[in-house]
Parts: sequence; C-alpha cells; structure tokens
Amino acid sequence: MPSSGEVEVVAQAQQPAIAGEPFKICSHCGHTWPERAAFLGDPEIALVGYQALFADLQLGLFLFNHMICETTLAIKAKEFVDLYNGPVFSDRIKGSQACVGHCEVEADLEPCTNQCECAYVREVLQIARKWPKR
Repeated sequence: MPSSGEVEVVAQAQQPAIAGEPFKICSHCGHTWPERAAFLGDPEIALVGYQALFADLQLGLFLFNHMICETTLAIKAKEFVDLYNGPVFSDRIKGSQACVGHCEVEADLEPCTNQCECAYVREVLQIARKWPKR
C-alpha cells in the first residue's frame, strides 16, 4: 500500500512491436536497432537530454546522440518506463521553492530527490544512462 502522496507504479509493458519492426532506425544514416537493449547497449549511443512534457510525462522525449552520424534521436519516455519499478508520487512540486528545476533543463540528466510526480522519469533516465555498453 503506497504512503500518502505516493501511488503504486503501474508497470506499462512496452508497446508490442509489429512483427519485424525494429526498436529504432536512425533517421539520418538508417542504422537499425532491433530491440531496446541493443539500442541502449550500443557504445555509439549517448543519452544527452530529456524534454519534459508536463501534461503527460510519458510523452516527454529522451534525447540520444548517434555518434556515428552525429544525429539526435528522440524517443518517447513511455518506451522506457517499464524498466522502473519504484514509487511514483502523485504531487507535483515543479515551480515551488523545493523544486531544483531538473526537468526544465533539457541537458540536465541528474536524478531528482524530491517526492514529486516528475521524479520517477528522472529515475528512468538514470537506468537508461547507466545501461551497460557492449
């Protein structure tokens, strides 16, 4: 049972891929990653930003650089949220004095220690950021 101000995480499975559809194709060079793990584990991929969409956090964008062709790839946060199984808080403190503003700076990938509705996405960022490279 969640404590006050906290809601249970409802793990959302990744959208089932259409048969034969890859996880991501680079829009510039056409490099294909068949699955998310291959994408996150690629040493030529670097997580460089998060563009929050406060109306629906799962539709915010994780920004990755493909270093081979120097292209930035945007992928919706919802493609990664199933990696996280911690608390999701119901209160948003964005804009208050307690908020340090991580979500408002695209290149800021630091975790948020506040019990804020937005904090769980910052934790998902940490998982993607620390994913072992092959």
